[in-house]
This record gives sequence, C-alpha cells and structure tokens, in this order.
Amino acid sequence: MPCPQCETPLPRDARTCPHCGVDLALIALLAERAYLDGLPQAAPFATTPEAVVPRIGEYLIEQGLLTSNQLEAALARQREMSDRGQRRLLGQTLVEMKMVDHETLDRAVTRQIIELHAALQEVNRTLERRVSERTAELRRALERLAELNQIKANLISNVSHELRTPLAHIMGYVELLEEAQLGPLTDEQQKAVAVIHRGTDRLGRLIEDLIEFSTASRSGVVLKLQPVDVPAVMKSVIERSQAKADKAGVQLSMQVGSDVRALQADAEKLSWVLFQLVDNGIKFTPNKGEVVLAATRDGSLLRLSVADTGIGIPPERQEEIFEPLHQLDGSPTRRYGGTGLGLALVRLILTSHGTQILVQSEPGKGTTLSFVLPAADKAA
Repeated sequence: MPCPQCETPLPRDARTCPHCGVDLALIALLAERAYLDGLPQAAPFATTPEAVVPRIGEYLIEQGLLTSNQLEAALARQREMSDRGQRRLLGQTLVEMKMVDHETLDRAVTRQIIELHAALQEVNRTLERRVSERTAELRRALERLAELNQIKANLISNVSHELRTPLAHIMGYVELLEEAQLGPLTDEQQKAVAVIHRGTDRLGRLIEDLIEFSTASRSGVVLKLQPVDVPAVMKSVIERSQAKADKAGVQLSMQVGSDVRALQADAEKLSWVLFQLVDNGIKFTPNKGEVVLAATRDGSLLRLSVADTGIGIPPERQEEIFEPLHQLDGSPTRRYGGTGLGLALVRLILTSHGTQILVQSEPGKGTTLSFVLPAADKAA
C-alpha cells in the first residue's frame, strides 16, 4: 500500500513511512479528530475515518483480534451512546470496553485508511484512463465529422459547377424563344416559355447559393470592408423583393432611424444577407401578413432586423434553421421550398463580420432576425 503523504509503498506492519517519516497513526488520529469535530475538510488528506470506521470491526475480526460477539456488543454500546447524544467511533467504543488497546486500534485505523487511499487512487487512475479514452474517441469522431463535411462541401461544389453549364444553355435558348428569334410563338407557348424562364432563374439562384456556400465552407468568407450606405442598401433590397411580396399578398416596408447613416461591412454581402432575410420572411408569411426591414442606432452600433408575422419557429427548433441543407419540414410534401442553405450562409457571412444573428420567434405570431454591425459615422 502507498503512503498517503509521499505514495511510497509501505510494509504491511509499518507504523511510520520509511521514506518520508510521517507517523501513520498520527495521520489517522488527526483524521479521526477532524471527523469528531465535524470538520472533515481539516483532515490531513481527503480520506476520512467516517468512511473507514465501519470496516474496522471486520478488519479486526479478520486479523483474529476481535470476535463477532465482541463486535456486536461494541456496536450495541455505540448505538446506546448515540441515543444519549454522545457521538462515538467504533474504535473508541472498543477501547473503552477494553476489547482492544490503543496501539492495536491505531494500526487498524492506519491500515484501513491506507487501503482506502490506495483504492481511491486506483479509482482515480481508472477514471482518468476512461476520460482519456473517451476524449480520444470524441476527437476521432470530430475529425471524421470534419472530413465528411469537407466531402459534402466538395460534392456540392462539383455538382453545382456541373449543373451551371447545361443550365446556361437552357437559359440561353429560353431567351431566344422569348424574343421570337427562333420563330413566332402562340400565346400558350409564350406562357409556357415564361414558366420555364422563371424556373430556370430559380434554379440558377439555387446553384449560385450552393457554390457560394461550398466556397465559404472550404476557404471562409472573404470580406471587403468599407462604409456602406444603409438606407440605400435597404431600399434596394425592398425594391428587389417587392414583386414577390405583392404576389404573396404580403405588405413589405422599411423603417430607418433618423440617426442611421452608414456602417462598416462588405456592401455586396450585406445586401445579400438582407435580401435573404427579407425573402425568407416573405416565404413564411401568409397572405395579408407583414414583413418589416428596420435599422436602428444602438450606441456605436447599428442594429438591422427583419420582422415578419409568419408561422414562427418553436424555441427548441430555432437553431435548426441555420443548419445547411436542412428544412424544419423535411417531408416530401412540404409546403415551403428551398435548399436550406440561405440562413446557413447568412450565419457564415455575419460570423465573418464578427457578429451573430439573433432569433426571436413565437409560433403563430412571427419571427424577428437581427444582428448588429459597427457604425461607420459618428453618432448624432
């Protein structure tokens, strides 16, 4: 067994440690006194007699120093003293009843403490080994996940680029048909070509999103920070989104604080983020609903937000909306389309700007998505 002070292996009948010279019986007595005083934290090491004493009787019986009848008598006496409000350890009771002497008790307590200390050390070593093993397993799992994410990003990038070329051919011929350069079309044919044109435009935007996301996932988002005219960007986003809002029967508006001027950001990517948030709000807002794009001053920061009166998001699922290639409604008959990349890319872009997107939502009442960026002008 190791010494509780220096962990040097001890002879079985040692009273003192041959390496550091510590009095093992004294340590046991100090621990016992700390126990009796109700101050286990004052013991010389973590092991206290409270955990050891119940085994002293068994140990003494094993060593032939006590009989079972004597132990039963001592336990009965201990219970009797406890009923009177007098706290006694079993060892004290055995000494008072002259069943063992102090030296024998000291050796028994010392041995029990050393054995328990060794057991605790072994438990700690086992726990440390298991933690190390689980940590290694987790590290391998994370490495595998990163590898799978890289494979997924590469696949998305390759497929997207392969789709772009044939789509460009389709869109070119659709434009030729619309312009009647391949011959006149009937009214029905013109309507059909218009439907094809809208579909190819939508497919083109999805492919661009895929390419943008895969590029950002692999190499990060490259920013060109500069002062950005916030009202102008917001107005442009509203104008681009108005046709979709009108078709969906959604009222679209913007609110700009009087002290909102410019902020520091990548103009192109900020415009894309706001357009994506507004587009998303329109998509999930029913007829006669409302989507508001707003900008307010918050000290040295500007807060941009998009609020809708749409279907809302349950609190426990709000984080899911930022997962790439994921839809809250993943069924084949889902009502709302999309790749599930828009908000994932929004988060990537905003994270690159050093900010976070916040979600406030209540099912059936709507959602507000907001973020802050540093103002580029001085506060009024």
